[in-house]
Amino acid sequence: MILKRAYDVAPQEISTDSVKGVQKRVLIGLKEARNFVMRLFTVKPSGVIERHTHPWEHEIFVLKGKLTVLDEKGEKVVEEGHCIYVEPNEVHGFRNDTDSDVEFLCLIPKEGGE
Repeated sequence: MILKRAYDVAPQEISTDSVKGVQKRVLIGLKEARNFVMRLFTVKPSGVIERHTHPWEHEIFVLKGKLTVLDEKGEKVVEEGHCIYVEPNEVHGFRNDTDSDVEFLCLIPKEGGE
């Protein structure tokens, strides 16, 4: 068994052409678990993960704040306590349109990396 505090894991700043204002903490990674990876994302105000796809599913749980979810049909706002399931190859993205940080857990299969 592995026990750790999520906020003791150092955040990694993610900054690419399609990701801005986002930090990721790999809470349970490939060296610790055989099948799944658990990550904690912090999306800063005006932060965005642009629409994208990949061949693995996601399970997401919003811990804090209001998150704008982007898909092919448009946008939906969810808040803490909401769960999101993203199917393999489904177009998805996320944006923080608020003045406060948004935090969510994201679980993916090992094929997705960390």
